[in-house]
Amino acid sequence: MRIDVAVSGGEEELRSLQDWLRRDPAVRRGARVELVQAAPAPGQMGALTEVLQLVTDNAWSAASFALALSTWRQTRPQARRITVRRGDLAVSLDGGGDEDVRRLIEALERPAEPAPERERDGDREAGTGEGR
Repeated sequence: MRIDVAVSGGEEELRSLQDWLRRDPAVRRGARVELVQAAPAPGQMGALTEVLQLVTDNAWSAASFALALSTWRQTRPQARRITVRRGDLAVSLDGGGDEDVRRLIEALERPAEPAPERERDGDREAGTGEGR
């Protein structure tokens, strides 16, 4: 699973969060954390922005990740908005309280949406056309 994390406050804040997550044993055990360039959102013009990208494996714990984000946020001198994206799903942490953490965990543990019907049909047709 791939997760993108954006933070208000610029590159320095993003690098601080990257360092924090890399030092967290639970996050480090289940995810690779990298700083990457993200394309602008559809309809937006401008330069590419940087985000943290986590690529997770079977040892992934959404609860550990959410707790690490919340704890990092509490160490900042100014409250930072954290936006976590997985595919089309986006969750923002504004207050950093228990409710935000619960929403994030529920969103990350929710199964990914299935591919649109036409993509699945196209794959099925391509895979079965030769065998007939």
